[in-house]
Amino acid sequence: MKDVFAKLATDFFSTIVFLAVYLATDNVVLATSVAIAGAVAQVVYSRIKGQELGFMTWASLALVIVLGSATLLTHDPRFVLAKPSIAHFAIGAIMLKRGWLLRYMPPIVTETIPEYVTVAGYAWAALMFALGAGVIAVAATGDIKLWAFYVSVVAIGAKVAAFAIQYVAFRILVTNRIRAARA
Repeated sequence: MKDVFAKLATDFFSTIVFLAVYLATDNVVLATSVAIAGAVAQVVYSRIKGQELGFMTWASLALVIVLGSATLLTHDPRFVLAKPSIAHFAIGAIMLKRGWLLRYMPPIVTETIPEYVTVAGYAWAALMFALGAGVIAVAATGDIKLWAFYVSVVAIGAKVAAFAIQYVAFRILVTNRIRAARA
């Protein structure tokens, strides 16, 4: 679990830096500049350490530079605020692969209710697309505090709630299916 949070922090480093600097200074240009520099430094550091950089790292760097540059040129934060939506859309697209969620489930779930796991995988994809659209809608307002609330509370809260609902539903479904098989 610790590795998951470390990976998320790494993947969203530039967004976290942008948000922290902006909330501390209320300066979009400074926050964007520091976020771009942070993303570049993160890649340089990884290369110096000899770490292999995947496609998503390079794509994230490109997005930070392109959207950050658009923000700097226009002094409009909406460009950099839209970046998390791209991640949501990319993850949602990956989640459209039939059965992707099965590999993350314990054997009792995959053997007992595989059809529900497949449906849940599509539900997760729909959630990612909805959250990505929400990020764009909130970013379009240009209200950075509303965006920060949406990205840090609403989006994360929706994922935690979806996980909890899925967990409870799968427990009930597995228990009911096992009981029915015994009867």
